[in-house]
Amino acid sequence: MLKQYETVFIATPVLSDAQMKEAVAKYTGLITENGGEIVYEEDWGLKQLAYPIQHKTSGFYYLIEFKADPEFVANLEIQYKRDERILRFLTVALDKDAIAYAEHRREMRAAKKAAPAPAAEEAPAKKEEVEDVEEYDVEPIENKED
Repeated sequence: MLKQYETVFIATPVLSDAQMKEAVAKYTGLITENGGEIVYEEDWGLKQLAYPIQHKTSGFYYLIEFKADPEFVANLEIQYKRDERILRFLTVALDKDAIAYAEHRREMRAAKKAAPAPAAEEAPAKKEEVEDVEEYDVEPIENKED
């Protein structure tokens, strides 16, 4: 029986775009070769790390949601550990609520990408009208030198 998983890995920031795509292709290929099914992929891009890992302060984040046999996850994590390009990884099994949330998150992101950016309608700047200052019943302060 296939369970649904979500894995996020952080790749070293010294990789080129081609090398990053190669690393992603390696792991997506590994999943499909072992009877898994890719549900969703998302490139989060280069982000700052909360703390240095292997003297690196940033890394390429990548998310893969997939369905696979539970025994396969151990093999995937072994491959992550053997790969010098991967700084950190986390793989979690999704329960029914997490699956529903992930689907909702995907739909919201797709809708946000599909919706055109709102046109920046520039309203004419409102000039605050300054009321004329009327004379008040205040006497001016005089400098008194003693």
